[in-house]
Amino acid sequence: MLKMQANAELTSAPEIADNPQDSRFPFGWLLVALLAVIAAALRFHALAVKSFWLDEGVSVEIARLDWYNFARILWRREANMALYYLLLRGWLKFGDTEFFVRSLSILPALAMLPVLYWLGRKLFDRRTGLIAAALFTVNAYSIRYSQEARSYSLYILLATASCAAFIAFLDSPIRRNRFLHVAASVLAVYAHFYAALIVAAQWVSARILGSRPEQLRRNWIWIAVLSSPVLVFAAATGVGPLAWIERPGLKTLYKYYDHMAGNGGPILLCVTLLCCLAALAPVATGLLQKSRSRGVWRFQFLLAWLLLPVLSVVAVSLARPMFVARYFVACLPAFLLLVAAGLRRLPQTWMQVAALIVVIAFSARGARSYYHQDFDLGRDDWRGATSFIVSHSQPGDVIIFHLAIGRMPYEYYKSLSPQAVNTPMVVFPSRGASMDYRDFIGKPSVEFLKDAAGKYSRVWVVLKDNQTRGGPDQTTRALDQLFRTSYAHVDTADFAGLEVRIYY
Repeated sequence: MLKMQANAELTSAPEIADNPQDSRFPFGWLLVALLAVIAAALRFHALAVKSFWLDEGVSVEIARLDWYNFARILWRREANMALYYLLLRGWLKFGDTEFFVRSLSILPALAMLPVLYWLGRKLFDRRTGLIAAALFTVNAYSIRYSQEARSYSLYILLATASCAAFIAFLDSPIRRNRFLHVAASVLAVYAHFYAALIVAAQWVSARILGSRPEQLRRNWIWIAVLSSPVLVFAAATGVGPLAWIERPGLKTLYKYYDHMAGNGGPILLCVTLLCCLAALAPVATGLLQKSRSRGVWRFQFLLAWLLLPVLSVVAVSLARPMFVARYFVACLPAFLLLVAAGLRRLPQTWMQVAALIVVIAFSARGARSYYHQDFDLGRDDWRGATSFIVSHSQPGDVIIFHLAIGRMPYEYYKSLSPQAVNTPMVVFPSRGASMDYRDFIGKPSVEFLKDAAGKYSRVWVVLKDNQTRGGPDQTTRALDQLFRTSYAHVDTADFAGLEVRIYY
């Protein structure tokens, strides 16, 4: 158990203290509720305007699998985000439109506001917590992943809840707080494997604190044991699911922090970084030392949360690329708390409000830009491609997907189309009348293409990511060679990120 002296030292002498007005201020949670209304409006706005991209279609089709194939695909390839897929299975029972499916990700984003406010109060004061919640409300990075049918919004919530429970346990190492810390941490790992790096950041910050109570060691043991299937999965699958990742460079890191600041360009990034420096400057000399003063340690904790996951993976990526910017979206709350702490250091309330308005204005511009165009991916137009195929298909047509996994968003949009009556029969990937877990992996072999060439009167082909630095990949070259000699005509239609061909 933490000694009473150590616990008192940890919670005493904060660099930013609650002033009397803040302590008596009764409307903090009311303002959080108001921010939640604004956050909901920003996140529901234009929710179904953009097409599902590949990963979103994969989410839905995984959740639609029967239980046998669902368990097999998780074990074979998609155990990451397993918690989200389970929740989505239940969610789909009530609706399956783009708007409804994506709205599942908005709920964790709204739940983030009270958690972030509470954490800001615990580490600093009420006003800092409110500033951080306000920044999260308008942050384009948060809005973007609140509108995606993937696990990232849930991942942010659970990782932040884990950190909040970690702080609560340090302050009061009781059974309830231990349970909350272990539960939130384990659920976060099952929402996204990289949450384990944030738990590791907690461990590092606890070592910096210089105290290793028996109860805290028990937390780490429970988290490790309950998360052990993740290690088994990683050992069984190897790096195959990550083989597509490219080695990160300085430009990659710049874009990551630019997006995390709010997609507002260099000005917003510079302003937010200056806020972080303002927060850290008074304790700069103590950041690299062990300290039980909460005034220093809380910044060490936030820096560990913000930087350790990114830097550790960047280091590993020098040998085996594993860095994908969106995998670190759960570091966003630490960044916003540092920005809020920097704004809070301004000596007058009017200065804090004015500076917050400036940051929010640039953030709003970044959010408005996101509604018109994605800033961190090239979105595949599976909606447009599927609509084109469905409306131009004829009885007896077949379809081949250059990437097996491309079938998933196609199947989703086909299920929504009232015109999907005489749609092409899928011949690759296909292992029967219903979807199979093996249908998510691979490309058509040369032998398959040889057999298919000329076998059918009309063949649709959907190409995605088929270009390499040396030109078309091997599958596309074989397709061009075999099908162009077997069919008299080929028509093409281009959609964002996709090429649709019809051979006849």
